Amino acid sequence: MTAPPIDITFAPVTERHWPLLERWLHATHMREWWGDPDIEIQMIRDMVEGRDSTRPFIFSIDDKPLGYIQVWRVADALCEPWLTEAPWLTKLPPGAIGVDLSIGEPAYLGCGVGSAVLARFVDDLRAKGHDTIIIDPDPRNHRAVRAYQKAGFRVAPEFSDPTGASLILRHEPSRSADTT
Repeated sequence: MTAPPIDITFAPVTERHWPLLERWLHATHMREWWGDPDIEIQMIRDMVEGRDSTRPFIFSIDDKPLGYIQVWRVADALCEPWLTEAPWLTKLPPGAIGVDLSIGEPAYLGCGVGSAVLARFVDDLRAKGHDTIIIDPDPRNHRAVRAYQKAGFRVAPEFSDPTGASLILRHEPSRSADTT
């Protein structure tokens, strides 16, 4: 018997999401990788209010909001402070985009939600014509790295981060849904 399909949706972040994002960003599992919640929420406000070109979304499964995902353009990050913090950006094609994802609800960690959501989000980005899609987790975040690999991302040594702060993975369409 096959499992019923899950309904994954992406809603642009709006002001009504602030309480949800505040709760998630203050959770231990997100603070570990995202940093100061007040700084992060201000960065997301800048995105929503048009001061940053990154596009933030809340993702839901079967109408239940479970986490946060964003997409950003590499070309817009080729300036300070990003070039100092992430010198590997200059190695990427100018049309490349990056994605970031976090599961907000801790009960859904480690059960395949991240991989499923990321694979669907990337499918949508590819349908819009994006060819080079990267994600740059902290290399110590093994759970995230495994989830990203299951969604078709592979280490891209040609884009390696000389600082070691990020592990650069590029999406390879033929490797989506790979569970190895």
